[in-house]
Amino acid sequence: MTASQPTGNPTPAPAPAPAPAAASGHVFVYSPALDIRESPEGLVLEADLPGVAPENLHLVVENNVLRIYGKVSWPIPGDARLLYEEVQPADFFRSFILSDEVDTDRIEADFQDGVLRLSLPRAAKTLPRKIEVRSGRPT
Repeated sequence: MTASQPTGNPTPAPAPAPAPAAASGHVFVYSPALDIRESPEGLVLEADLPGVAPENLHLVVENNVLRIYGKVSWPIPGDARLLYEEVQPADFFRSFILSDEVDTDRIEADFQDGVLRLSLPRAAKTLPRKIEVRSGRPT
């Protein structure tokens, strides 16, 4: 993303609610990497959520705030003993304040191979329209 954003882009919302504490007492929550691009129909948001199963992905829009929460599940056998760990198991959370230019009732989500793709369509009132110009004097 560049420093100059179109006016309809979502902006980050306030900090998320804390995630459940890990066994060590520490809380780990990752902010997913994402891209936002503009299309003629609105905005497209793509977020990387590795380790999140579709049934553990929760999307909510409330009061023009979009919240993305993904619970990571790591398939570690019960008899396995951890020898080395670089990535802490953690969940994903990100939220955005949406402008009134986004039609929140028509947001669509697709999730495949750990990538969430959200289509944020423009509200009808913000779509460009041609204005007919009449000529001549009224009779």
